[in-house]
Amino acid sequence: MITAFVLIKVGTGEQLNFAKSAKEEMMKIEGVTKVYGVFGRFDLIVQIEASDLEELARIITDKIRATSGVLSTESLVIGF
Repeated sequence: MITAFVLIKVGTGEQLNFAKSAKEEMMKIEGVTKVYGVFGRFDLIVQIEASDLEELARIITDKIRATSGVLSTESLVIGF
């Protein structure tokens, strides 16, 4: 099992409601175990559990990056 955190920037700084709707969409994605709304350089932190790197890449590229409002992602894969 692979665990990763994905740091996400959403929207254009419009309002908090935009980040909240993106958070709700992220929670529906299979493999996403937790979603946190945060303050700082990023707007959301998503925890993902996947069976392998291929599945992890699919979740990030096909699901998370395809979510409306997502501007960029940065992935942190747990190594130890």
